[in-house]
Amino acid sequence: MHQPIGPGTRPAFRASAAPNLQTELGMCGIAGIIANDPSLLQRSDLARLAAAIAHRGPDGEGIWVNPEETAGFVHRRLAIIDTSDRGHQPMHSPDRQSSIVYNGEVYNFLELRAELETLGSQFLSDSDTEVILEAWRHWGPEMLKRFNGMWALAIRDNRSGDVFFARDRFGIKPLLYTQAGGRFAFASEMRALLTMPWVDREVNASVATRLLFDPFSIEGSEFTLYKGIRRLPAGHCAWLRRNRLETHRWWNTTDHLVAVPHTQAERVERFRELFLDAVRVRMRSDVPVGTCLSGGFDSSAIACTMAHVAQGTHPHRREAEDWRHAFIASFPGQSNDETPEALEAAQYAGVAPHVLRFDQQDPLGSIDSIMGDLDDVYISLTTAPWQIYRELRAARTLVSLDGHGADELMGAYLQDGGGFGFALRNQAARWTQRSPLAQRTLDTAKLAMLSNRGLNFLKHHRVIAPRAPHIAADADRLPHHWGALNKRLYRMFHSTVLPTILRNFDRLSMAHGIEVRMPFMDWRVVTYVMSLPDADKLCDGRNKWVARQAMAGLMPERIRMGKRKVGFNSPMPEWLNAQGMEPWLSDLLNKPNEIFDELVDAEGLRKRVQALTSTGQWGWDNSARLWPYINLKWVLDASFRT
Repeated sequence: MHQPIGPGTRPAFRASAAPNLQTELGMCGIAGIIANDPSLLQRSDLARLAAAIAHRGPDGEGIWVNPEETAGFVHRRLAIIDTSDRGHQPMHSPDRQSSIVYNGEVYNFLELRAELETLGSQFLSDSDTEVILEAWRHWGPEMLKRFNGMWALAIRDNRSGDVFFARDRFGIKPLLYTQAGGRFAFASEMRALLTMPWVDREVNASVATRLLFDPFSIEGSEFTLYKGIRRLPAGHCAWLRRNRLETHRWWNTTDHLVAVPHTQAERVERFRELFLDAVRVRMRSDVPVGTCLSGGFDSSAIACTMAHVAQGTHPHRREAEDWRHAFIASFPGQSNDETPEALEAAQYAGVAPHVLRFDQQDPLGSIDSIMGDLDDVYISLTTAPWQIYRELRAARTLVSLDGHGADELMGAYLQDGGGFGFALRNQAARWTQRSPLAQRTLDTAKLAMLSNRGLNFLKHHRVIAPRAPHIAADADRLPHHWGALNKRLYRMFHSTVLPTILRNFDRLSMAHGIEVRMPFMDWRVVTYVMSLPDADKLCDGRNKWVARQAMAGLMPERIRMGKRKVGFNSPMPEWLNAQGMEPWLSDLLNKPNEIFDELVDAEGLRKRVQALTSTGQWGWDNSARLWPYINLKWVLDASFRT
């Protein structure tokens, strides 16, 4: 058992917070600075960090500096559970020897609290932050394996000055850091760290070219677009001791695979039990809860399961009373429109549909805000989710249970057709199953092919075949009996596609102070499904077979067994072909940028974009291949403005 920190002088802590703030289950934005010398810790830097992540927690701010003024923690608050002010962060243990800032949710905090009370713990609040601090006192880093949730956290040992960092199993919540000149800073978002005047902003050319070639290949690694900023990978923790960071991997999914029932009927029933409970614990909230409902299997399954759980006879343990809200993105007349299916699922679940209709003018008014909030490079303009989460905030529905993770967990990328995001993720999935050598060969061939098609504008492409950075899960020894499907899904889930999707949806939702919970990513569901044979995921021409069977009688049959796969994405070709986009594109690409111009044939790119726009020839493939260039140009321009 981890021993409590020994007795010592109680320090005089300082904190700033507005009065009568609500407390939360942990969802928010966090940041901090640890310095070798008090002269290096500037209050203005902490205030700048707080301002940069204010959108993640619009309900209040907390800043703490230790008495020696060598460490400062920053917290922005999003109120979800416990409406008193007793859960304010940064939070300190009763003996003031541990201090925490924390972003996320530990859904089983009630069960952990009860266990800790049997060990003698007493609690002053109803927040899970206090539960984490007590868990730290009793179990130390081993507490992480007891948590069911999503988190990024920093805990300072106020006796030794050491700081412990940790990120959840699958990287749902972010944690980035930088270290230079005797200072270590961390934050929930990259753009917050870029506000520090002492951060190295040199662009990592290898990462930049990799993002242009394959935007799904970076997020699972420790690297970012800037040499001076790193990412704590999913399932990792770290100790900062005497200005030295020691990183460790605390979670490996293959170490936690489980024995599964012998018959398919029993395996289906077990999935149903786990999924229902994953939804139930994610309905714990003191504010309204809803879902983003696309009309596909994943989101419809969640909406209908919420209705089933709400009618259950289990003891009520903080599940939201107000949960009947479904937010639907509608694209009238477009190929990716699933409004009829979404309305059918909403009616079946008995929830109120909020339909947000998009047209060709929608990107124009908010495009720069969307690009800034995404804060990275992707294959498309993420207008649809950004506006849906803005709609949730306007409706005061602050929590959304969404279907992320199901595609990568249960094989959604093995059929033809579907929408833009589906097609691109499918392509990424095919790439990830190859060996590093085969992948490098593919890179070179792919670059040459794209060049011939006029879609590659990387300079020196004959010598730049950027290798994928090291990702811990890529070296995992997978069970010898696994088939090709399970092996492919494992890489997609841990290394490539899903980490990028999780990054996007964290930033797009938290841009509006909305918390996204993901039942398909409950660790019990993940380890169980990854233990199942391939045939339980792909059967009779349908993916997600075990989940579809488990949802029999709980959702509309047409959606449960439907084969159409669209994905939650914006209709990029239609928007890019609209003449209203041309002035924005022209203005962006005509501005010189030394770093961008060094990496990219900017003139060739401008001509290609202008030709596609003027002739209305944007399609799914060329928009996906060229948008990362446009996205990178915007990001690099913004970094000069920061």
